Amino acid sequence: MAKLFLLFAILPIAEIAILINVGELIGGWYTVAVVLLTAFVGARLVRQQGLSTLTQAQQKMQTGIMPGQEMAEGLLLVIAGVLLVTPGFITDILGLVLTLPITRPIIASNLLKRLIVKTVDPSFHNGFQPSPHSKQDSEDIIEGEFEHSESSATQSKLNDNLNKPE
Repeated sequence: MAKLFLLFAILPIAEIAILINVGELIGGWYTVAVVLLTAFVGARLVRQQGLSTLTQAQQKMQTGIMPGQEMAEGLLLVIAGVLLVTPGFITDILGLVLTLPITRPIIASNLLKRLIVKTVDPSFHNGFQPSPHSKQDSEDIIEGEFEHSESSATQSKLNDNLNKPE
């Protein structure tokens, strides 16, 4: 809960304070230009690194190796992209750290160490065990159509009442 408080309350306040201080030093329009420039450069860098990571993941999958590291790096690149297009200097620095090819693999490997990997039993289908009465196991299946007799009787009575003259 404390981490969420820091993320949603303290971080925006710190970002605003830094933007105001930088705006006083270099001017408001220059500050806006720097924020827009970091968003543009960051988006291009995330795109470039994302394509590189995707290529590495495809190469691993073709050799039959699970691209866990690349998947973690891809997740970090998505987070970095969001941070880089969010206005502010703190988020830009965090996004840049997640984007750089020097720091991203280290962070991704630490992330993978903390994750719990769950495997699925291949006998389960989509996480559910097949029904013991599946179509393949039972030949007692009868296909057909049915009609509710109460609704048909009620409907015919209504039709009879509507068609009777008073």
